[in-house]
Amino acid sequence: MNSQPSALPTPETVLRTTLPNGLTLLVRENHTSPVAVLQGSFRAGAVQETAEQAGLAAFVASMLTRGSEHYGYDAFNATVENVGASLTLSADMHSTDAGITALAEDFDDLLKLLADIVRRPTFPVEHMERLRQMKLVGIQEREQDTASVAARRFSEALFGRRHPYGRAAEGYLDTVSALQRQDLLDFHARYFTPQGAVLVIAGDVEAGRVLDAVQACFDDWRRDAGLQPAIEPALRASGQRLHAPMPGKVQSDIVLGGYGVRRADPDFYAVRVANCILGQFGMMGRLGERVREEQGLAYYSYSAAVAEQEAGVWFAAAGVNPEDVEDAVASILAEFDRLGDEAVAAEELADSQAYLTGILPLMLETNEGVASTLLNMEWYRLGLDYLQRYPALIADVTAADVQRVAARYLDTKTCIVSIAGPDRLE
Repeated sequence: MNSQPSALPTPETVLRTTLPNGLTLLVRENHTSPVAVLQGSFRAGAVQETAEQAGLAAFVASMLTRGSEHYGYDAFNATVENVGASLTLSADMHSTDAGITALAEDFDDLLKLLADIVRRPTFPVEHMERLRQMKLVGIQEREQDTASVAARRFSEALFGRRHPYGRAAEGYLDTVSALQRQDLLDFHARYFTPQGAVLVIAGDVEAGRVLDAVQACFDDWRRDAGLQPAIEPALRASGQRLHAPMPGKVQSDIVLGGYGVRRADPDFYAVRVANCILGQFGMMGRLGERVREEQGLAYYSYSAAVAEQEAGVWFAAAGVNPEDVEDAVASILAEFDRLGDEAVAAEELADSQAYLTGILPLMLETNEGVASTLLNMEWYRLGLDYLQRYPALIADVTAADVQRVAARYLDTKTCIVSIAGPDRLE
């Protein structure tokens, strides 16, 4: 292994190995500072819970740090805090994600701690009830936030609450209230396995020693993965306009758009460039320039293209004065139409492509950025040469590609429009 990293990780500078139990490890050495970072994902997420148990994966992830076979709650916190480290766990749609940041000299101890809480949690009852109350308060607060309500209604309209992509990952008051300790035990026993898990470690480490440490912590972990539930097709809803009345609020939030592309879709890169032009580049692209700056219709306005494993969404969001809701919606839809009807100018296209390739080295300036990027590459099977291929993938997107994907995925006749807030200023 090279002692100093090149500008971008390459296949030659990343150790990649898969243990016999199915866990994949990637290590990238960087000896410029005495810090080591781990980013990892286990294939246990919200897609594996039922609609009636919405919030279960998030509950399990939060409980992992509350007690394990060799570390009680106080011991866990002391182990992390006494060395100034951090260790986090959170549930996502398809995964439970782990993160460690520590001085290199303390990293092995944190790795042992992670292995114990992931493999041998105890789910203490007293902490479960305390955490449940915290989660219920968080859900109540979510229901009073106009941006959260608009986004949740948008997802529910696209996918339906029976579909994992359509329901709130943190759950609902009724579902979280009903979860029992046995539900958490069963979920962990069934879905927390080394098969398909990925751990990425970057920083002041020696790859061979890291491999030995990971094997010591995880190599004897043998557990068959539970059957992955099939994800039903989306409802393919279209053309809905939703309004969640929230009296007393002084701002309305808008989310509008439709289905996008999954991560493996051939249109992924065209959508990424088109979205940058629409609502990301500079001061949030065309939406920021037109809707917020020129027309003064929004406090913020941007767009996002989210590509999941099985589906995606492409949407715009804005926070506005309730009196300006209709004008803001019309303005955003007009930008959707313009992107699909008119070829983007060569300079605007080139600027967005330069931005999307230029941010890559910036993302890789930290160990956290390197670990996160390598994890994404492994999770989506992009290959260790992906960073070398990425600039060409972006540069190959043409103005015709941008216009084509905008016309297809941002069809204003089929958009879902979700609004949360008062009907007017009260």
